[in-house]
Amino acid sequence: MSSILQSIYSFSIHLLGFGLRAASLFGSKAKSRVQHQNNWKTVSHKRDLNKKLAWFHCASLGEFEQGRPLIEGFKKKCPHYQILLTFFSPSGYEVRKDYTEADIVCYLPLDLAGNVNAFLDTFKPELAFFVKYEFWRNFILALAQRNIPVISVSAIFRKGQFYFKPWGTFFREPLLKINYFFVQNELSGELLETIGLSNYDVAGDTRFDRVADALKSVKEISAAARFKGEVKLMVSGSVWEEDMQVLIPFINESKGLKFILAPHEIKEKQISAWESQLSRKSVIKFSEIAEEEDLAQHDVLIVDNVGMLSSLYQYGDFAFIGGGFATGLHNILEAATFGMPIFFGNKSYHKFQEAHDLIEEKGAFAVADTQELEMEYIKLRTDQVLYQTTKNATAQYVKNHTGATDVILEWLEKKRFA
Repeated sequence: MSSILQSIYSFSIHLLGFGLRAASLFGSKAKSRVQHQNNWKTVSHKRDLNKKLAWFHCASLGEFEQGRPLIEGFKKKCPHYQILLTFFSPSGYEVRKDYTEADIVCYLPLDLAGNVNAFLDTFKPELAFFVKYEFWRNFILALAQRNIPVISVSAIFRKGQFYFKPWGTFFREPLLKINYFFVQNELSGELLETIGLSNYDVAGDTRFDRVADALKSVKEISAAARFKGEVKLMVSGSVWEEDMQVLIPFINESKGLKFILAPHEIKEKQISAWESQLSRKSVIKFSEIAEEEDLAQHDVLIVDNVGMLSSLYQYGDFAFIGGGFATGLHNILEAATFGMPIFFGNKSYHKFQEAHDLIEEKGAFAVADTQELEMEYIKLRTDQVLYQTTKNATAQYVKNHTGATDVILEWLEKKRFA
């Protein structure tokens, strides 16, 4: 039965490759993945076989932000190692392909036996880190066969996953080969124990360390400061079209509140459509701002670039985080670390532990529509005690959850990897 399931798995990976090639005809992200998915071969000359190598794999940009504090902490402790960083998604690779803390950055090839063996033969890692929920079967089994330790970082599990079903033996097999898990919460550890695994530590989420570090090195953005002035400001980060359908009516009807909008993707046509729908407000794009221009006359600033969102939150009195009405909630911790009430859509946040925690702490609000957003906003705007309590709750939540990176680094040192 196992060999049949393995054949089905391999066939599904081939189908994934075919699907990506088909999608590349219509989308730039899939095109990047298909064109460069074997770029590990072209960067392999950077591998210095006289040095040990630590491999960090992140599915996408969000997982990279989780892995980043560990990568940088590991590099400081172990400068004699080379760092290999791989991505599956173009949204991670295209943004971080020039990341200077890694010696080699490339796409992860498709999880097929030939690719796996060639990749491992080329890079010869000393140990491998898989961030959050990347459990590629053939890669993990091959690493185990070669006695290369595999460490799962910021892992989080849910009851409904295949690994924990009575019939999930095939899916569990890669988990059983992982040397150690650093999980985000107690439930994840309890679920691992149901399948006989006790090799874990509840370390928390390394993203907290990342946002705490970002707070120390936040960049001043003078245009944003001039735009805000003395008026209350809502920073809306990584917003999708679905988010804007809720936000646009709210913005048009708002008084005494300015808005910074940072789209999830920079698409001129989409931004122009949003501008035309914000008919009651004065809108300016970041790219249109003249040096030292007086921005007080404008109500909405659309950020038509990437890379500055985490610093923009410092100017916010409120935040709306995108993705909750679309494919999945984006990073709410970047806003939380600056201490402000946080809003997001109520449809696609359920798998994010920090969203649940902040709702419970009364620091965040999952809203269904424009009316609910307005209702929660008015409560906070008209009750300063409630507003201050909410601000404190978000900032304190981040402070209380830092330290996961140190737990992992101490374990590595104890095991003499570092």
